[in-house]
Amino acid sequence: MGRHSLPDDHESAASDPRPRARGRSVAIATALVLVVAGGAAAAVRSGLLTFGGSCGDEALRLDVVASPDVTPALREAADEVREKEITSDGHCIDVRVTARDSYKVAGELRSGKGDARYDVWVPDSELWVQRVGIGAERSKVSSAGHIAASPVGIGMVPSAAEAMGWPKKTYDWPKLAGAAMKGDKLRLGAADPARSATGLLALAKLGASAKKQSGKEGSTQAAAVAKALSARTTDTDGRLLETLARDDSGAEQGNPRRNQAVIVSEQAAYAHNASAGEENALDLFYPKDGSPRLDYPYTLVDDGRMSTDMSRAALRFMTMFSDADGRRILTEHGFRTDPDEPSDKLVTAAGGRTPQPYAGEATDPPSDKQLQETLGMWTITVQSARLSTVVDASESMRQLVPGRDQSRMEVTKSSLLQALAGFTDDDQIGLWEFATRLDGDRDYRKLEPTERLGDRKGDGTHRDELSEAFGALQPVPGGATGLYDTTLAAYREARSTYASGKFNALVILTDGANQDPGSISRSSLISQLEELSDPAKPVPIIAIAVGPEADKDEVQQIAAATGGSGHQVDDPAQIHAVILKAIMEAGSNQG
Repeated sequence: MGRHSLPDDHESAASDPRPRARGRSVAIATALVLVVAGGAAAAVRSGLLTFGGSCGDEALRLDVVASPDVTPALREAADEVREKEITSDGHCIDVRVTARDSYKVAGELRSGKGDARYDVWVPDSELWVQRVGIGAERSKVSSAGHIAASPVGIGMVPSAAEAMGWPKKTYDWPKLAGAAMKGDKLRLGAADPARSATGLLALAKLGASAKKQSGKEGSTQAAAVAKALSARTTDTDGRLLETLARDDSGAEQGNPRRNQAVIVSEQAAYAHNASAGEENALDLFYPKDGSPRLDYPYTLVDDGRMSTDMSRAALRFMTMFSDADGRRILTEHGFRTDPDEPSDKLVTAAGGRTPQPYAGEATDPPSDKQLQETLGMWTITVQSARLSTVVDASESMRQLVPGRDQSRMEVTKSSLLQALAGFTDDDQIGLWEFATRLDGDRDYRKLEPTERLGDRKGDGTHRDELSEAFGALQPVPGGATGLYDTTLAAYREARSTYASGKFNALVILTDGANQDPGSISRSSLISQLEELSDPAKPVPIIAIAVGPEADKDEVQQIAAATGGSGHQVDDPAQIHAVILKAIMEAGSNQG
């Protein structure tokens, strides 16, 4: 999907792609910027950049494009510049501030295709500057420092917060997200991580925390959370708060389309609470495993082409946010000006209260690789899928699973039905079964076509028919494992019916090695799969070896030929988790 662009895993053209805000005030950061920026600091000290007085000439027009949340503060500062006739080199500064979503500006600057008629860009996060600095051809950006900060947490309507034990009970990111996945206990919404730094930073932190706590299982948990969040995602941060329950009535609180909690910045909660009234104000949870922060970099655009006067004027406007008036303006709009010493008044207005850890250190910013993996996982996990599922129906699937009074087939069916429940009506899923000679000389039989789950079929839907087909799977008496011919035939069909804009994959489940002596060889299968595979239209095979007799090396070799992955599970009940993990890995590889 075109809008899900990934931050590239290379160095940024910016001088410092992820400067740490920790331990520095905005004033210090600004002073450092002026030292670096072409001798501007010396100019200030010598009086060349006048901090007040009458305009000595025509005003310098400074065009600023900014994230919508910080735009009101920048406009107020611009008004103050005009009212106080603050000048640079004797010139008045006419600052014009336009609000635009950061992801749109980043895409425009990176591609060089937009009409970038602005001198300064203030996105909500450095991650957008990283993205532009990598691969930019026609637009150069230079991050000069940071003017504000705002931690990311989870805001809840009062009834939900009370049920979660707010403010005394604290949670980490995985537990807060986990609460939202338990039925309808807590309906949690987020802005699309491909378009929102708040959403992306939170999802990256959640994944890192889950992996730290649970190892490999944490990756599966993160993918499951992403899938759950995708059903309650808005395009932008601005629309997210509109999804909250509007009042405390049963109709609003019980409306499944209304969120009870949202992933937001402290500043967004502050702005919401300022107009929502006490009954509809948010309570804010600050996860105890650390809150990522929006850091509002002040970025010069095409600074190599800017005149000396314009560069100095741009930097002069930045110094506004290191003095008392600038810090006051930012604080009044809900931003932190010293990340390590938050205002208790600001935090309270945003919905925070002790013992919530709102004064804790910011979590380390995610690496380029973490961002790439997170966004890749999100892209593949939430976009519509086209999956052809091929299930082993050989006699050996009748064997009992150790510790269970169920056969491999029975547990496999249950796990497939569980996985099916996680897909949306827009996903396309089909079903084949295979053994040996199921359909004449063919080792496979098509049970359900790969079609949209929500499509109507008689009195029901394709999902209903597919569920019935899963439930009706039975081991074939005397059937052996015809793996190779089946895999090749299924892959050919998956490639020929490739659906653009979807995550296409072939899922194969088998409990044994190939047992058809008349089939093609493994080497022939792999060579033909490699020839059929097309990186421009990827259809990875997700091959799962079920049970101790299954050949893990074999399924890994087969899957690798298509850019997919092979896995082994001793218990078919693990199939659901493995499918999620495999999808996440495919997302990272395609990123």
